[in-house]
Amino acid sequence: MILPAVRDPRLVSIRRGGTLTETDHRLLAVWAATCAEHVLPLFEESNNGDTRPRDAIEAARTWARGQAKMMETRAIGGHAMGAARPLRGAARFAAYAAGQAACVAHVPEHDLGAAAYAIKAVQAAAPRGKEKEAGRAERDWQRRQIPDSLRDLVLEDQARRNDICWSVFND
Repeated sequence: MILPAVRDPRLVSIRRGGTLTETDHRLLAVWAATCAEHVLPLFEESNNGDTRPRDAIEAARTWARGQAKMMETRAIGGHAMGAARPLRGAARFAAYAAGQAACVAHVPEHDLGAAAYAIKAVQAAAPRGKEKEAGRAERDWQRRQIPDSLRDLVLEDQARRNDICWSVFND
């Protein structure tokens, strides 16, 4: 589970009673798509004919540009997660990362789902004994991609939700 029992109002859109602006919501979607795309090859190398995760990443970006509806984007994310279900290991986690990225359009807090699943994908693909090192490297890469205006918010949210995100955001 990656969503908290109690929502942080800073990650709830203004129109739903929180303080997250539409601009920042869209930036979170782009960041989540970037995290998912970084590990997409881990899915595609063994599932090259299945475009659902790639489609979800593109849907997240299309929504972020204001060119797609939230419900359509969320549905495409669900299809990517459907691609993940029968799989194991890195490919499964990479597909889930893509699905989570598209679902940011619906619930901004899915951003950490995309990031956490991407880290799990890298850990699963790493040589035995190098999983933690690979995960930290991926986490650090992701953090360098966070838009400056959202950096503090995302880092605080990672600390707050680390325990429900498989502790992948630890040092």
